[in-house]
Amino acid sequence: MKRKLLYAAGFIMLTCSFNACELLGGNCKTCQTVSYENDYPIAYGNESQFCDEELLAIKAIPPSTSGGVTTQWECY
Repeated sequence: MKRKLLYAAGFIMLTCSFNACELLGGNCKTCQTVSYENDYPIAYGNESQFCDEELLAIKAIPPSTSGGVTTQWECY
């Protein structure tokens, strides 16, 4: 019986860790950098989840252009 309770508690903790931001009621989105050349995406960065103030800071970063390639943050 204790083993079943331990497994159930572990499963619940694991599930909550994947959605911790949503459980806390925060405003969260998954963001990544995307590089464009001639309006076509050519490279994608790693996805990361940002919440609240971090999300606002990421969204405030302006696109940067170097050598005809524009890189910007995109969140969804």
